[in-house]
Amino acid sequence: MSFIWFLIIGGIIGWLAGAILGKDIPGGIIGNIIAGIIGAWIGGKLLGEWGWKVSDFYVFPALIGALVLVFIVSLILKAIRK
Repeated sequence: MSFIWFLIIGGIIGWLAGAILGKDIPGGIIGNIIAGIIGAWIGGKLLGEWGWKVSDFYVFPALIGALVLVFIVSLILKAIRK
């Protein structure tokens, strides 16, 4: 059951990052889950473990990491489209 919560929280964090930046994440729900999980890893490496912990995610570092990831991916996709 914790794996399902892991996916749900990862998806919410990825969706929130896309909504804050106003960028769509390619891949829909799966893209949001991947962005949330990778963002949580990036945020954990950059900022450490602090704040609320929900299903193995520290919310603030995960959100900040997902924001960074979504921003970088959107820049790369914008450059590819030109």
